[in-house]
Amino acid sequence: MASIGKIARRTFLFGAVAVAGGAAFGAWYVSRPLANPLRPGAGETAMNAFVVIGEDGVTLVAPRAEMGQGVQTTWAALLAEELDVAWEDVRVIHGPPATAYYNTVLGKEAVAGSGYDTSALAHNFGELVGKAGRFFDLQVTGGSTSMKDGYERLRITGAATREALKQVAARRLGIAVPQLTTENGQVIAADGRALPYAALAAAAGGIETPEIVLRPRSEWKYLGTSLPRIDMVAKCTGTAEFAIDVRLEGMRFAAVRRAPHRGGMHDFDSRAAERMPGVEKIVDLGDGIAVIATNTWLAQRAADAVEIRWQGASGYPSTTEAMFEAMAEAFDGEVDSTLRDDGQTDTVNGYLEVSAEYRVPFVAHAPMEPMTAAALIDAEGLKIWAGSQAPLFAARACAEAAGVSDDRVQFTTTYMGGAFGRRGELDFAVIATRIARAVPGTPVQVTWSREEDMTHDFYRPGAIARLRGGIAGGKAVMFDAQVSAPSVTRQVMRRWMGTAPSRPDGIIVEGLADQPYRIPNYRVRGYAADIQPPLGYWRSVGHSHNGFFHESFIDEMANAAGADPLDFRMRLTREEWEPAYGVLEAVREMSDWDGARPEGTGRGVALCYSYGTPVAVVLEVADREGRVALTRAWVAADPGVALDPRNIEAQLTGGLAFGLSAAIGEEITFARGIVQQRNFPDYEPLRITAMPEVSVRLLERQARIGGIGEVAVPPAAPALANALFDLTGERLRTLPLRHRVDFVT
Repeated sequence: MASIGKIARRTFLFGAVAVAGGAAFGAWYVSRPLANPLRPGAGETAMNAFVVIGEDGVTLVAPRAEMGQGVQTTWAALLAEELDVAWEDVRVIHGPPATAYYNTVLGKEAVAGSGYDTSALAHNFGELVGKAGRFFDLQVTGGSTSMKDGYERLRITGAATREALKQVAARRLGIAVPQLTTENGQVIAADGRALPYAALAAAAGGIETPEIVLRPRSEWKYLGTSLPRIDMVAKCTGTAEFAIDVRLEGMRFAAVRRAPHRGGMHDFDSRAAERMPGVEKIVDLGDGIAVIATNTWLAQRAADAVEIRWQGASGYPSTTEAMFEAMAEAFDGEVDSTLRDDGQTDTVNGYLEVSAEYRVPFVAHAPMEPMTAAALIDAEGLKIWAGSQAPLFAARACAEAAGVSDDRVQFTTTYMGGAFGRRGELDFAVIATRIARAVPGTPVQVTWSREEDMTHDFYRPGAIARLRGGIAGGKAVMFDAQVSAPSVTRQVMRRWMGTAPSRPDGIIVEGLADQPYRIPNYRVRGYAADIQPPLGYWRSVGHSHNGFFHESFIDEMANAAGADPLDFRMRLTREEWEPAYGVLEAVREMSDWDGARPEGTGRGVALCYSYGTPVAVVLEVADREGRVALTRAWVAADPGVALDPRNIEAQLTGGLAFGLSAAIGEEITFARGIVQQRNFPDYEPLRITAMPEVSVRLLERQARIGGIGEVAVPPAAPALANALFDLTGERLRTLPLRHRVDFVT
């Protein structure tokens, strides 16, 4: 079989020869099979889009992108578990842009109601809605869905492939299928005769998928254990190919400068840049310019030398203050959504009433690898190399920009040096295409400067929350939340699909309407502020700010009730959903919550349910001569099934760090319509010296598998704010916290 590189290059050309010397296998368990993007030539067989078997072994064509979360490692284990091949022998490549790789879970996640409802009716309805993703081409990596999407999908694919191979072997050996076993890529008879999968693959292509039964957990060899990352060696040795590493013969390098306020460009003077040695072309992008040169550093320097006059900003208020004024005014307008309305919340009925207002700022994604893509337009069409979370949407947008049909686009998804939602956008790949169109026949790599990356992000929106609560008998009996923010979903859907729903946008209030607390009177309303600064999905999306609102206010209610904040939460969750109670119980034990605490320390707790997984965090802070240090953190999560415990621990620790970084210091502000933060000195993330010592415990009590990649972000900020209250007695309701607290860095 051809090398992985050749499979990738040949498979990703729609309508062209796809798999050399092998057969593709899989089981598609939806009502109507989708077109297989792998197009074999004469004598080759393709059963499905996921598995390629050839003389060189097994290659998994993965539908989800690897952006540092370890998804390829666990997807390989899911396949190997049922296919009976050695996990370390499964090679993994990114799948091409194709509807066959649609995300089966994203649609399900959008279903309103309590996400922790594990009834068969709720599950089956969610599964039905999830399959609608095929009609919207949702080949998207995000929403902590990769493992939920692959958990059954890849095991079924492996098992169906295994059984098809056994049927072919049974005919060739003249024995019954039950007399055959499989191991290490071979079908084995009781007398010791063995046939390798590669020898059976082509003949198995015409076999109808047999009925299968997935192996019980007691028989797992790989799943449930901690495996070494399959991308570890390449990333440690610098041989892994990110978009910024792509090198092609004759390649040129480009830098861009675009309108800092997302407006237009009046004119530019490029004479000084054109005289610089190595500069080959200045491209007019309409809203800015691109410089093509012989190396990236020269292109960046030349771009700085171009004198540009920008047109005025338009489309959104010019200052941060004006944007928040618009959000506040939205509370007086029409309700965008009411996703929960239980009991009576308009009157307090003699309850002890608690109320508060919270605010969070706009924040940037700021991935380590800036936006980068390479493009080539030649006689064959358009070729793109980019780290994309939405390759099908990106490929189509690039085809339009290149002026070619969709079937003439070859889109290669590379590793990503951080994404957090930013690489779900299409702009960087489209800009690379537009620059390549200016130099047909020449491959061009476009790398944004950090300043360009920071000022042309699609930001997590600012938001305001107004909360009311009622206390009776030491318990929460009423919770009424209102949140105002501009709509992210409408912007993203418009960029992805060209249209967007007018209302409602449930993301404005997600993480408020579905928390596993038994509160009888519970209402959540969202208000969509009519402002249009550039917005995008940010790690944990609406949960990121609503987790802060919800869990900070629950703490305020506990304080008003005179209750221990952890006891208060455990009473509310015990009868509502046992897994949520379980993670609280776990952090109570891990942190020795009820034991003696060192003087000069404070502790805060937060519980957030998101993406199918409850996570509880206890965070400890300490006074260091007037400055505050984050000393220890305890995290408990219940993903239902811990497919790779060590990788899950890494994701939870990383998510906590991501959330703490935003809570402490990250903020995007606008002046004259322009983002004021340009680089990390202006937008300083959490330093490793400020990170607390983290302990993680995994529980597996809930009935269904949950997500992991984002779930530790939402509880980070409220756990910290609640710990600061415990330490100082001051309730902080606005992020970032550095405006009020001097942290040890």
